[in-house]
Amino acid sequence: MSDKDNKGSMTVAEAGRKGGETVRNERGREFYETIGRKGGATVKAERGRSFYEEIGRKGGETVKAERGAKFYEEIGKKGGDRVKATRGPNFYEEIGRKGGQKVKKLIEEGKRAARAAMESQAAAGTAPASEGTSAPVKPPEEPAQPGGNE
Repeated sequence: MSDKDNKGSMTVAEAGRKGGETVRNERGREFYETIGRKGGATVKAERGRSFYEEIGRKGGETVKAERGAKFYEEIGKKGGDRVKATRGPNFYEEIGRKGGQKVKKLIEEGKRAARAAMESQAAAGTAPASEGTSAPVKPPEEPAQPGGNE
């Protein structure tokens, strides 16, 4: 049958699929990626990041209710095996090391910020708001180790 003979018997879903395939063949997959990113950015600007968090959580709960928590374990294992096969077993060591370095850096930045806040409060003659006292807070000193070379 030609398209003319089949006119009127196509469902909306079939027509949409056929149109989408035609556009993909003419413009390529990248076209859909580009308009998807643009659309996502627009929705994020209009509704905020929390919108995506909420619909993701709802979708996850629906999948969990339909397929069970075991489903997530299975797809996580499959994904991990695929990454290991494509990137090699050392990949996880590498990203673990990078993640650890990032965490270490963030902790140090947090400590520096806390010290700076304490010093500025001490210079102003006030204690941190959580202490409820006007005396500067000094961290406790570590006791000397016996037999140490000091």
